[in-house]
Amino acid sequence: MDFGFGFGPRGRRPDLLKRSSWRNEKAAPEILKFEGSLVQRSREQIQLMEETVEELMQNGEDPLRVSLYQMDIDRTTFLLRSYLRTRLQKIEKFMFHIQKTADLWARLSKQEQKFARRSIEDMKQHFEQSVLSKLPERYNSHLKQSVISEEDDMGNFLISEV
Repeated sequence: MDFGFGFGPRGRRPDLLKRSSWRNEKAAPEILKFEGSLVQRSREQIQLMEETVEELMQNGEDPLRVSLYQMDIDRTTFLLRSYLRTRLQKIEKFMFHIQKTADLWARLSKQEQKFARRSIEDMKQHFEQSVLSKLPERYNSHLKQSVISEEDDMGNFLISEV
């Protein structure tokens, strides 16, 4: 029996692509292109699965079967949240570098760009209130301070053994 979200003999797992996107984002040192359609499909998939679980519970379906569906919802939700959380952590860590680099800025979604702008503005305000206002004139710009901000190390080699 196939309920329309990948369970069944012919059902293709819709989250295989998401798993690879999640792994790629976790492993990459820089922020990758936002997978907007994938995130949207995942949210729709989770919604469909939740509705199906509610329907199964109302119809008195076997509790073991319902718990398996719920476990799949939890796994899919974890992957989606982890993907988004990883992206936000990279934005927070490299916000000044991402803002200065047009290619990296273009990889962000509209919501992530809004988050980055707000974070930069909050950081600027914090720097000005706590430190920069007390420094001499030539040092009191957050832009000068952002020059020393952390950037990704794409020029370095990484050797690993499996």
